[in-house]
Amino acid sequence: MSSIEIHQFMCRKDNFGVLVHDREHGTTLSIDAPEEAPILSALQEKGWGLDYILTTHHHGDHVEANEALKARFGAEIIGPGREQDRIPGLDRPVVGDEHLILGEVLVETIDTPGHTIGEISYHMPLAQAVFTADALFSLGCGRLFEGTPQMLWDSLKRLRELPDETMLYCGHEYTATNARCALTIDPDNLLLRERATEVEHLRAAGKPTLPVRLGQEKKTNPFLRADDPDIAKAMGMEGADPVEVFAAMRKRRDSF
Repeated sequence: MSSIEIHQFMCRKDNFGVLVHDREHGTTLSIDAPEEAPILSALQEKGWGLDYILTTHHHGDHVEANEALKARFGAEIIGPGREQDRIPGLDRPVVGDEHLILGEVLVETIDTPGHTIGEISYHMPLAQAVFTADALFSLGCGRLFEGTPQMLWDSLKRLRELPDETMLYCGHEYTATNARCALTIDPDNLLLRERATEVEHLRAAGKPTLPVRLGQEKKTNPFLRADDPDIAKAMGMEGADPVEVFAAMRKRRDSF
């Protein structure tokens, strides 16, 4: 049984804050630092300190509180080396396929560029969790601000290789809008329709739609299935290269 506890909460308008705590050794990590006050409140509620900040990418709504939290707790900031000049307070640049031991927490880094040029996702195999920020969302994926469709499609293929039981934590509460778009692509997918209904009920009750099991996403998220002939057919793109199908889906999502 894992000694790791994961605590998720809201920051800003629709960002998720996430704390990962090793109960046995007392180590606490924050996935990104979108806003100081909610993170401090969560730490105080739990009675935890803060040892590490795992930065996924340089966007301001993910790094805003880096320096304030570093000053308060002395936390070490780890983040993508390809964006090191744009990440406040960065102490340790990393690339994909690194294995980090933070306290006693094993963290595997995964290159997931596309939303930004250097975005990194963090996989914690013992906790059966992956933190994908703005690369992969439930029923969607990140907007292409800096990278290409090929880059982000390759990133999503890396993420879908993780075990089905992995719990997916994302950077934003975008699932309801993603569901509406996904249903225009894959309307006959019963599992997707069930997930969309679940999302609607969760949001109506003021509850988060995350985390979600990655195995469920592999069956319901069309962006993870751009190489599925059924998705290409639904997009009117039979026989097209999966990257072209992916790009067309992402363009459709941009209009929602």
